[in-house]
This record gives sequence, C-alpha cells and structure tokens, in this order.
Amino acid sequence: MAFSVLDLAAVAQGHTPTDTFRNSLSLAQHAEKLGYTRLWVAEHHNMAGVASSAPPVLIGYLAGGTSTLRVGSGGIMLPNHAPLVVAEQLGTLASLYPGRIDLGLGRAPGTDQTTARAIRGARFGQEQDFGRDIKQLQTYFSAANSTSSVRAIPGEGLEIPIYILGSSTDSAYLAAAMGLPYAFASHFAPGQLLAALNIYRQNFRPSAALAAPYVIACVNVIAADTDEEANYLSTTLKQMMLGVVTGQRQLMQPPVADMSQLWAPDVEQYVMQMLAASFIGGPTTLKDDLGSFLALTQANELMATSHIYSHEARLHSYKLLAGVMREIGQERAVGELAM
Repeated sequence: MAFSVLDLAAVAQGHTPTDTFRNSLSLAQHAEKLGYTRLWVAEHHNMAGVASSAPPVLIGYLAGGTSTLRVGSGGIMLPNHAPLVVAEQLGTLASLYPGRIDLGLGRAPGTDQTTARAIRGARFGQEQDFGRDIKQLQTYFSAANSTSSVRAIPGEGLEIPIYILGSSTDSAYLAAAMGLPYAFASHFAPGQLLAALNIYRQNFRPSAALAAPYVIACVNVIAADTDEEANYLSTTLKQMMLGVVTGQRQLMQPPVADMSQLWAPDVEQYVMQMLAASFIGGPTTLKDDLGSFLALTQANELMATSHIYSHEARLHSYKLLAGVMREIGQERAVGELAM
C-alpha cells in the first residue's frame, strides 16, 4: 500500500517562510527514511500562511536534499502558466534528479481572482482548455517533438509522469479520457470523492502512460500517541479551515483547548463537512478509520497532509502513520493470499 505526503508549506505563527522551507526539507528527509513514496507541494499565491508560491523552486530544494524520495507538484496550476514554461522547468528538474520528479496538474487558480489577473496578465479572461494544455505538455515531453519549431530543452524525451488533480467530477472525466493517474483532493473537498472515483474508473481508457486506473486519495491525518493528544493537535487544522470558510485566513495557529470559543455551531458544522476525510487519533483509531476508508475507496495510494503547529509533532505524526499504513498493507496482503 503506497503512502505519500502533501506538504502545504504552511507558515506558522511566530515563524517565517525560511523556517517553513527548512521544516519542509526536514519532513522530506524524514519521509524518505520512513518509506514514503513521494512528497508533493502545491501552488498557492497571495496567502500569508502558505509559502509554496513557486513549486518548481521548492521541488528542486527538496529533491536536492533527498536521494530516493519522489518529489513533485500537487499541483502546478496549469492555467497560470504557458505549457512550454512548465515543460522546461520540470524538464530541468527531471534532468537534475532523474526518475524522481512528478508533475501533478490542477486547473484552479490557486488564489483569488484579483491575484489570478496579476499572474496571467493579458491572458486573464481568455478561455482555458485544461485538456488541450496537458496534451501540449505531453507533446513537449515527447521525443517525437524533436522536429518541431518549438521544443522544450531540457524536457524533450524525458518520462515525467503526469497526474491530474481534482476536487470535482469534471477532472475525473478528463483523467479517465486521457488515461492518466488521478489524485483527488478529499482533504478539503470530500463531498464528490466517491462519485469522482466511480466516474474515473468506469470511463478509464488505457494509454501509453497508464494501463489501468490509478487513484491517489489525499486526506488530512493528525496522528499522536493518544486520541486525546491528536484531537488537541487537530484544532490547528480546524482553525485553518475556519479561516478558509470565513475569509479570515491567518498564519498557522497553535492548538487550543476549546474550539467552541472560536466558532458558532453552524460554522462548525460547515467546517466539519469539509474535513470529513480527516483521520485524527492514536495508532489504533487511525488503523480502524483509515482501513475502512481505503476499503471503501479502493485507492491505490494514500496521500496525507498534516496541518500540525509543532514541527516535532508533525514528524511524529508521519512516523505513526507510516507504521499504521504498513500494518494495513500487511493485513491486506495476507487477506489476498488467503482468498
């Protein structure tokens, strides 16, 4: 059972982006030792509490500090960029770190509309065709493009795996039609997860990149030695989502003893709906809950993001999760052999 990391590069209260990047590298090295498959970073802009505005730069930093871990984007927001530029940037990374770079692509702006206008300039407002842009990227990466008048150097001829990211059913249809692996953002949009996975699998067309459907489910995981400690640590995640819902985003906040002082019951209900794919607890609780989730979704890979204020507690959370995932994988293997 593959298990991976989504690092949102959150800036904690009392700290700086420099601290965040150092912690990201520490997490990547920790994940590599624990046997995680990959670590992805996401593209966000104009958010004081999120430092990953330049994923290719951060990917290079993390890949340079590790040796076997796959590192990539989860994702690069393709409408913000010309496909050629993305091909050149990821081609550079794949040339520096062969066989270790992933390219996850999303269609959202990763920011507000005012900032999206600043990013895209004259292209803002133009009709976007996500599928067309992905095909253009594939062309730039292909060896067959060597006779074209526009080439991605480096990038051409490199096998850089492309993943389609999504939080709705639209992306499921596209990933299926293109025969590409599909990563669903259930860590903040769990409502359409099962419908999207069903659409993806039913409509999947094998391609040169992928013979059968491959699903990555991204979820929130807050693990600690006890359920009580994990629930306490999870109040940092809840405060973050509260900021998303109310539009009052902050730097990553330390945990609190009582969330009832921070939200009204109706807001709490809305936040908890967004956090439905969140797994919080000690190892026994996590094993039970994650085992049920994986049985329900039949995901090929679990990607965990852990919004925890203390870096040491976050490292410990990923250590506990690795142990739980190995146990789930071993039990699944034994069950398959017994059939």
